[in-house]
Amino acid sequence: MTIRYRVIEIFTRENARCRSQILYEEILAYVRSLKIAARCTVTKGTDACYEDGETASQSSVDPSHNLPLKIEIILPASELSPVMDVLEQMVCEGIVGVRELNVHWHKTRKRLLPPRIKIRDVMTPFPKRVRTTTPVDQVVRLLLSETFTGLPVVDAQDRPVGVISQTDLIYRAGMPMRLALIAGSEPDIVDMILKSLSETTAEAIMTRPDVHIQEDALLTDGVNLMLDKNVKRLLVVDAWGKLTGIVSRMDVFRTIARESPDWGTIRKSEITLTDAHFVSDIMRRDTHTVMPDTSVEAVLHMIDDDDIQRVAVVDEAGHLQGLISDRNLLSAFSDDQPGMWQYLTRFAGFTEKGKHGKALQDRLRRRKAKDVMKKEIITVREDAFIEDAIQIMTEKEIRRLPVVDEEGIYRGMINREAVLRAGFKEKL
Repeated sequence: MTIRYRVIEIFTRENARCRSQILYEEILAYVRSLKIAARCTVTKGTDACYEDGETASQSSVDPSHNLPLKIEIILPASELSPVMDVLEQMVCEGIVGVRELNVHWHKTRKRLLPPRIKIRDVMTPFPKRVRTTTPVDQVVRLLLSETFTGLPVVDAQDRPVGVISQTDLIYRAGMPMRLALIAGSEPDIVDMILKSLSETTAEAIMTRPDVHIQEDALLTDGVNLMLDKNVKRLLVVDAWGKLTGIVSRMDVFRTIARESPDWGTIRKSEITLTDAHFVSDIMRRDTHTVMPDTSVEAVLHMIDDDDIQRVAVVDEAGHLQGLISDRNLLSAFSDDQPGMWQYLTRFAGFTEKGKHGKALQDRLRRRKAKDVMKKEIITVREDAFIEDAIQIMTEKEIRRLPVVDEEGIYRGMINREAVLRAGFKEKL
């Protein structure tokens, strides 16, 4: 069996321009931007003569001589027409031809990231930071005003000496709940939490040593370092060891979404992909589920006993109906937020949590999962490429994604770490 391809051949010269830009560079950039099963090569000749009488030779001492170039674009026949339409506008000097190519096989290794990208190309520059002497309440105030959940700690010379994460705040500083819940709490509760943290400094709770990388290192090396050290973010330093940026998982995801080819379209072109990973390969199947008529009290028991943030709601056939997070619960019982806050705090036993109010307890028993669950949920199919999941997570800025089969039956959950580990477990 052969696959129908076409070869576009462009015979031009070095100084040929397209919209004032070097033609061959513009063509390379255009073909790369297509994200299809196409390859482009540029070959430079040594000698040439042209129809206008000009000659060129590699042996000439005249640097103005334009050496000949041959640009070849190999692509599936079905992609030819739109590409030719664009090339007709781009190529203002040269000869363009097309020939058939019967391809017996086309194999390519599937990569999440092109290997050329460097840390400095994707890092967030000038990141927010705190000093070792910064009180923890100020650290929390800063995090509550941002979308991230961790901060670098630097010394007087602006060199990183540690990192403060949400985990550090909870288990070392005694912050009673995660940042997203604090952000949704009443002002008096927020003030109480901040006051309890004001006597501790960043140095006392930070994780050390920090995990950092040079800004001119390859991004692929950075991702592997994140996975090896099991961290969510890398601090970026210059040649003098000073903090210049930060790279998070979301920065990596945005780069993958921007740079990765359309592997779904490529697979439809009968191309053999090696190192392909699917959502079904990485999803967690041991996730927590409840029925729509499960009481909210039972959901809270599950969240408390297993130290989790969300529960999936499924019907008797296993179809996903919604999700319940601790944040949903705080919002659903906003009229008794102090009582609900006690249920969701991490440093009290469940029996103690139930002492604050019989009225709220009765409401928790009466109300069902279907009453408080979030119904408008974003999912991904289990047979999707992990790049599809990355695209969704990036566009929607979500950390976890429910997985369903073709019939909408709930299969499990994936998170950012699992996606990166699957995509980068092979040498890049």
